[in-house]
Amino acid sequence: MENTNNPQPHDLSNSNQGNMSTPLKNLPNGVAVLVLGICSIFPGCFCYGIVGIVCGIIALVLAKKDMLLYNANPTQYNPASFSNLKAGRICGIIGICLSSLYIIFIVIYVIILGAAFSMVPWSSMTH
Repeated sequence: MENTNNPQPHDLSNSNQGNMSTPLKNLPNGVAVLVLGICSIFPGCFCYGIVGIVCGIIALVLAKKDMLLYNANPTQYNPASFSNLKAGRICGIIGICLSSLYIIFIVIYVIILGAAFSMVPWSSMTH
């Protein structure tokens, strides 16, 4: 038994306001934000966190521009493209957090190693 009175939330039939001749456009940077967000998580943490922070920041800047574009006229853009944008934004935030934690870990590690090596009696080892 099919319920036709209650449309689904992702029903695209009413999203273009009756103008079926114009197809819905994708957001310009939706895929780029998703790719950069994913790149900020996986390879970003292996390059001392620098790549992750850079990719994450670029993803967040592009996502903000496209979210403003989508919020100005949501009936013009494809909801799947907006979902990619949201997923890429979340991945970018996670990538920035993980990369920042990795950089903090490296700094603390270097400080501890520096303190440990400064305690070694180097003058007694030269004989």
